[in-house]
Amino acid sequence: MIKQGFLLLAVVTLFITSCKPTVSVTTLTGKWKYIKIEHPNASPPDTVKQAELDANVPYIQFTPEMKFLIVWGGKFLSHGSFTLNGSNMNITEKLPDGKTRDFVFYVSELTENKIVFESTGPDGSKVTALRASKF
Repeated sequence: MIKQGFLLLAVVTLFITSCKPTVSVTTLTGKWKYIKIEHPNASPPDTVKQAELDANVPYIQFTPEMKFLIVWGGKFLSHGSFTLNGSNMNITEKLPDGKTRDFVFYVSELTENKIVFESTGPDGSKVTALRASKF
């Protein structure tokens, strides 16, 4: 009975770890246009309206030098650097006052042309984006 429990645990662990996307600088590099932004932790949960996304054309851009840039409505919203740790992007955002803010984007899906990443906490968001270009 105990052996069956360990076997089941091993199979479940293998399944969970095999489902995580492999995040690499090569795969991330390029411009990703936001097509959906959700706020699942808000009360009540919320999604940015498609008309707002169409009007502001938000995107995130990752460079081979491990830098990022977020643009919203043609204006720079955020920028900084990142490191990779499994399915996590550890973000260091440069703030206007010269300080920095650290947070994590968890990448739940990553293909050649689509990325889904999210931040946690009450202000967390889940972003789905499609590749607009590569460098």
